Amino acid sequence: MKIFITGAPGYIGGTVAAKLIAAGHQVSGLARDDDKAAAIEARGITPVVGTLDDLDILDAAAREADAVINAASTHHAFAIRTLVGALRGTGKTFIHTSGSSIVADNASGAQSDNIYGEDSPFTPLPEKAIWHAIERDLILPAAQDRVRTVIFCPCMIYGTGQGVRSESIQIPLMVRAAQEAGVSRYIGDGENIWSNVHIDDCADAYLLALEHAPAGSYFYLESGEDTLGDVARAVGRLLGQNAAAQSMSMADAVRAWGPPMSLSLGSNSRLRADKARAMLGWTPKGPPMLDDIENGSYREALNS
Repeated sequence: MKIFITGAPGYIGGTVAAKLIAAGHQVSGLARDDDKAAAIEARGITPVVGTLDDLDILDAAAREADAVINAASTHHAFAIRTLVGALRGTGKTFIHTSGSSIVADNASGAQSDNIYGEDSPFTPLPEKAIWHAIERDLILPAAQDRVRTVIFCPCMIYGTGQGVRSESIQIPLMVRAAQEAGVSRYIGDGENIWSNVHIDDCADAYLLALEHAPAGSYFYLESGEDTLGDVARAVGRLLGQNAAAQSMSMADAVRAWGPPMSLSLGSNSRLRADKARAMLGWTPKGPPMLDDIENGSYREALNS
């Protein structure tokens, strides 16, 4: 198949692209400049130079492809509308990447018992409402216009990716912050929980969806869960820090990590990926996240 990927240099998009190429597919990818284009071309991806604001470029690339994967933005409504529109009436596949912060709360480190399956109702936080609207009002209904739409909603992703950008966001941020402060930190009580999934398992689901997902599908992706306090303690052990991981206030977290990430790392986002397992035959195989932090890819990166 000919597959066009937005976010091809990125953590998710680059890993998906590498697996698609290994499986024999032809992959083209959006690159914002010549440097990124050269970087993805070296990985076997045909570059399409442009940004998500270049709607004519997106439209042409989507029309030439057999399937389109959006791994660049959860909420660029104009780009997503253009990509979906280019596929209307064709029966071709459009896979969209969301994220489980769509069901996150403002817990400031407190634990929540709310666990979401794909059909569980929820009300997104105001800052995530556009994600929900785009998914429910733009992407999924396009299945009625002969677009094979599929949405993946992964949770906290960990491990080393195969893209130009090989790191995720959350754990490397916590590692760097702990190195700078001399101590690993969590927000409030650190009892808030995030589900998690290894990057290779996440990317494998995309390949399975190309083969098996029905139109109008929505899949959560997770293979475990941990409290953010436990994540912080694992980071501290990774760095060999003598001091135990410490609590910090939300105000201190905002100063250290910035508002969006501090709100995220103080929240709960708990999922169950029952549909992906049942409908796609998805079977996660990656190491547990805390093991990967202390003894796996994060230690390898630290020692490299």
